[in-house]
Amino acid sequence: MAQPQESYPVRFSVDYPDRPLNRLSSAFRIFAIIPIGIIFFLVSSGSLDMGDRSDGGLRDISLAAGGVGGWVFFAVVLMILFRQKYPRWWFDWNFALQRFENRVLSYLLLLRDEYPSTDEEQAVHLDIAYPDVKTDLNRWLPLVKWLLALPHYIVLVVLSIAGVVVAVVAWFAILFTGRYPRDPFDFLVGVMRWYNRVGAYMALLATDKYPPFRLAP
Repeated sequence: MAQPQESYPVRFSVDYPDRPLNRLSSAFRIFAIIPIGIIFFLVSSGSLDMGDRSDGGLRDISLAAGGVGGWVFFAVVLMILFRQKYPRWWFDWNFALQRFENRVLSYLLLLRDEYPSTDEEQAVHLDIAYPDVKTDLNRWLPLVKWLLALPHYIVLVVLSIAGVVVAVVAWFAILFTGRYPRDPFDFLVGVMRWYNRVGAYMALLATDKYPPFRLAP
């Protein structure tokens, strides 16, 4: 009797569009995504500058020193290492940005027709539990997670190349039939699920549980 797969503390799914898709929107998706793509780039660029000349000077508040892109990363590493804390608002920022990225990517890959929202969940679901650092995380592991995750990124490079081919095939299928074939849809969602697991492990530092090598939930 086959053993059930162990669940992972990161859950990701995209609602399958079991309906005709907008062919015009799909045909010009690469152009339609530009506005929200610019917004995502600005949010995730890693810096937030606030000028304040009331005292005759200029104050620059930057996330770049403590983050990777727009994600707060290095500061989290230091907090876990020395204080065994992960400030909730840092986690909430990283989590919200990860969700936003998934909505934008799902739209680019034609998985959904709805234009990506900057704040609403829509039909793209990502759940990552907020960790209790003292009981759930090893304070030293963030120093080597980037190395431990290398095998995953090698596999994900190959899967990403395959994903581009699958997305192109799905694009033609939508143009001719108005439907997203289920197998290509499930494959692309699986690749995104894999990325999210590795991201939660290595970048968001939300779990110490090593990501499984699988596309399935």
